Amino acid sequence: MRESKNISQKKSIFSFVVEGKCELWYLQRLKQHERLSVNLEPRLPQKKTLQKQYELVEKLAEEESEKVFWIVDFDTIMKETREVKKGNKTLLQEFQELYDKCKNNDKIIVVVNNPCFEYWFLQHFEQTSKHFTAYAELEKNLKKYLIDYEKTEKYYKNSRQDIYQKLKENQQIAIFNSEKLGEFSFENSTTGIAEMYKIFKELNIDK
Repeated sequence: MRESKNISQKKSIFSFVVEGKCELWYLQRLKQHERLSVNLEPRLPQKKTLQKQYELVEKLAEEESEKVFWIVDFDTIMKETREVKKGNKTLLQEFQELYDKCKNNDKIIVVVNNPCFEYWFLQHFEQTSKHFTAYAELEKNLKKYLIDYEKTEKYYKNSRQDIYQKLKENQQIAIFNSEKLGEFSFENSTTGIAEMYKIFKELNIDK
């Protein structure tokens, strides 16, 4: 009798479209340290405009990915919106249009961090909905806990203890705290939001 061979099934692909290198490095560390049933593919577009990011999100959802996560820092959108000339279309208006398109596609999950990605890090140490307009305001609070924090590849990928390892112990606290904040809303855009918890729930590493 011919022996049956175990044929390994091809893993589903979860893609991530990010606008900054910090998010990219963090997701690379997540992929390295977690045993996952899916293959993670973080992507950093060469052209980082919202429209170009959305086009990549849409393409990935159509062609190869079971899920596509679009990670967005809201402070960038608000900064450029405040600076736009009166009468011109704002970046906030553009984002809302793209956000609504994403909501009509069940393969796409928009992950908004308000003001920025590091607000997710802060949730590992304290439950807060305080609104910071930018990372510069948040930095002082974050460095109470991550004293040596730097937005550098060397810090994120430190061979002794990388960023994911530093935060892993408090990960469940961060998921709980972030989920408690609720989901992003255009009607209440001055509330701190860290929607990174959605990723961990989809990956089943939220327990």
